Amino acid sequence: MSVIDEVKQRLDIVDVVASYVPDLKKAGRNFKAICPFHAEKTPSFFVFPERQSWHCFGACGTGGDAFSFVMKKEGVDFGEALRILAQKAGVALSPPERSEAQQQSQKLKELNEAAAQYYHHLLLNSSVAQQARDYLARRGVSEKAIEDFQLGFSPPEWEALRGQMARHGYSDSDLLAAGLLVEKEQGGAYDRFRNRLMFPIRSSDGRVMGFGARALDDSLPKYTNSPQTAIFDKSSVLYGVDRARSAIRKEDLAIVVEGYMDVVMAHQHGFSNVVASLGTALTEKQVGAIKKLTRNITLALDADAAGQMAMLRGQEVISQTFSQPSSVAGWTDVRYENPYNARWKVVILPQGKDPDEIIREGPEEWQRLVDGATPVIDYVFQVVASKVDLAELDGKSAAVDQLLPIVSEIKDPVSQAHYLQKLSRLVGVNERDLASALSRVRARSRARQRDPVQPSTLVSSLQAKDPLADYCLSLLVRYPELRRCSEELSADLFPHSESRQLLLAWRECGDCDSIRTKLDPALREYLDSLTAKPLPPMTETQREEAMTDCIYRLRQRWLRDMKAKEEALISDMQCGDAAELDEVQRLALEINVQLRQAFLHKQKRTRSSEVGA
Repeated sequence: MSVIDEVKQRLDIVDVVASYVPDLKKAGRNFKAICPFHAEKTPSFFVFPERQSWHCFGACGTGGDAFSFVMKKEGVDFGEALRILAQKAGVALSPPERSEAQQQSQKLKELNEAAAQYYHHLLLNSSVAQQARDYLARRGVSEKAIEDFQLGFSPPEWEALRGQMARHGYSDSDLLAAGLLVEKEQGGAYDRFRNRLMFPIRSSDGRVMGFGARALDDSLPKYTNSPQTAIFDKSSVLYGVDRARSAIRKEDLAIVVEGYMDVVMAHQHGFSNVVASLGTALTEKQVGAIKKLTRNITLALDADAAGQMAMLRGQEVISQTFSQPSSVAGWTDVRYENPYNARWKVVILPQGKDPDEIIREGPEEWQRLVDGATPVIDYVFQVVASKVDLAELDGKSAAVDQLLPIVSEIKDPVSQAHYLQKLSRLVGVNERDLASALSRVRARSRARQRDPVQPSTLVSSLQAKDPLADYCLSLLVRYPELRRCSEELSADLFPHSESRQLLLAWRECGDCDSIRTKLDPALREYLDSLTAKPLPPMTETQREEAMTDCIYRLRQRWLRDMKAKEEALISDMQCGDAAELDEVQRLALEINVQLRQAFLHKQKRTRSSEVGA
């Protein structure tokens, strides 16, 4: 028995979910509650003890086992969920063997933590840090905020940190690897940060990965960061995410600003779901970190031209991270809607003011701006209109060229009609003519979408272990050419967390060796068992047919499982709430339609194969 199986055997999913959802109540053979992952009034979240699974039949539409629940609720990966559940189950996990690189990474984290403590001590106690303390006082930063964010001060001497860390046993090579020293051309090294206010930059688990530093004199640049190191990548870190995680999950919203002081001041005044992007543009890695916590992002950047472009670049990255890459090219690459219910908005700040200043002058004004955030598509309309001369034919054409493809991406017909009418008013062109042009844009988009695209990585409901899933994954990890015929393979079709995580790792890699590096050590044994599983000799065509058959069988099984769950709920609700019963019956009808479509599609494929034979 693997450690994963042992954890599953010892835990009951009802107990796991109840520890996070206090209002979980028995409903017939199952349990129900208000969904912990989205706002609702009528309970649509159900736990099924017999199947050891959960599912939301409301807006989320997601489900899974105990592992997937903890991953979604805590915003952690599979390995961390395993550690959380193993502790609950009283199962001891063997400490993972650390490679040389992992040992070096641990050492750099410990070194950064020691440096952060040193800088913080100087800020609080050293006479040379008076200028930094005066600066923070002028900016209205409280003593508690200084402690919470462990703000510090780097002294003006060239080798102050170097000498301090040497006394703690760290060598120059360690400090250079951490980016805390700069190497001289003629030999030797000196402190990278001098006479600056220091902002430790932490990962989501609270470990110091690097530093941001603000000059306290006329030195340039005014702000600087640690260089890229083995543990610090500016493009993948969000300042304040370690302190904002809980608030982001609770409020189901992340507000992204630019500056360190913006984050400090926001948290000081109770706006704890605010993080900073360490620059002017969000990156895919940063959005990926937010995606683990919420699908709702509000961008709050400076109102100048650079801030506008950063805003647009940020929403493009959000679009690409939450959904398929858009078929609309250019900097106005916007998806108004996507299959994962992600929503992003824009806070338009008053000219010349940043969030820090607005919050200090009046927290209620900041709250008003956030509450009145503009949907990103409306913001793009505003920016495009400001960049062209709408009194001239060329300007009108440019606006239509940039905005009509965005309108074509809107799936809801009412919303699409609204924005088509808005574009018509903006450029003074007949709405009927724009609708004709919209049809041509859609046709081009459909032509592009015929090309193979990366399948969705949305995690959804899973059930118990199944040889079918193992067989499917054995084919995938052994025959890389099957990637092209597995577009319809969705993670929600897989029965347990191990297979789902392996599928997600497979999508990011090209071979077994690369997949292993993506997996938690507890899952590598599962991968080894799949690669060792004997498979019959098959031609390339036979392998593709086997994969296609796996996908349809997995899909049919998932639909049947959903139908069984809904029938159980209907049976339990016969004497219950009429509104809840109607909703579940409606969902059951939808599942019936999908099952019929899957069955007919399978029959059609079978007949085609027989004719071909």
